[in-house]
Amino acid sequence: MNAIEIRDLSKSFRSMYAVDHLNMTVPQGAIYGFIGENGSGKSTTMKLICGHLIKDSGDIKLFGKDFTDPGVRVRVGALIENAGCFPGSSVYQNLMMQCINLGLEDPDGEIRRVLEIVRMEDNAHIKFKSCSLGMKQRIGIAMALLGDPALLILDEPINGLDTDGMRIMREILVDITQKYGCTVLISSHILGELEKIATHYGIIRQGRMIMELSSKEMDERAQVFVSLKTKDMAGALSILRTKYETVREEGEYIRVYDVNETEDIVDTLMRSGHVVSEIKKNKIGLEEYYVELMSAQDAEREEK
Repeated sequence: MNAIEIRDLSKSFRSMYAVDHLNMTVPQGAIYGFIGENGSGKSTTMKLICGHLIKDSGDIKLFGKDFTDPGVRVRVGALIENAGCFPGSSVYQNLMMQCINLGLEDPDGEIRRVLEIVRMEDNAHIKFKSCSLGMKQRIGIAMALLGDPALLILDEPINGLDTDGMRIMREILVDITQKYGCTVLISSHILGELEKIATHYGIIRQGRMIMELSSKEMDERAQVFVSLKTKDMAGALSILRTKYETVREEGEYIRVYDVNETEDIVDTLMRSGHVVSEIKKNKIGLEEYYVELMSAQDAEREEK
């Protein structure tokens, strides 16, 4: 069973589509990275799933049932935009108010449970306004986890965090899925961080789903390249371009694409008097894959 199934979902504002006949499938237990430029429709899609906006048309199913089903709605937790906490109240007090709002039994036990998950069990007494950005984001996730949801929807939870804050957030999200069986739908512009935890991706542009793929499929599609350094970069670049189809200068390195062996490259350069000082084999990451996909889309539109 899939956690989310969306078919032909549309939402317009003033006759302009924010979400345009979108199809989307999020497998149960996945960390689904929702990717797209600003204004692509990510936040609107999430708000439609949460019931914060009314769709124009299309179907949204959560765990096989219509998303308006009361039994399904209680299984969804969300953090969209901000946590909506009272600045002058403590972390514990804010969580308690939400527990009361949700009508949860044993609110004290539930608060302690979610604070442990987000690594804030020792910060319950701190006023919300005194918390760092990273702490506020974790409090928002704790809010969304109250009631033990099966689906967690997070809109840009790692943006603006420092390196340590992003590391903690990654650990929390992996724990949520692996230890508690929760499915996570997460959007972010920080694709390098998303790549470290996501099991599936959905790439959206101008309200339409461009591509959905698993992290394994992404890895299989990613171009292999060899990056290297020599003393005479311009000379080495010229020689390699006579033998290999795709050779680029990227920063301090020369990249030779779609090559499996490094020995042939080293031999080619050495025969021409170029000594390779550094060489390594790699694959393009999610960010480069996304940029190349968008460029290909733009090229197709120009041809049409």
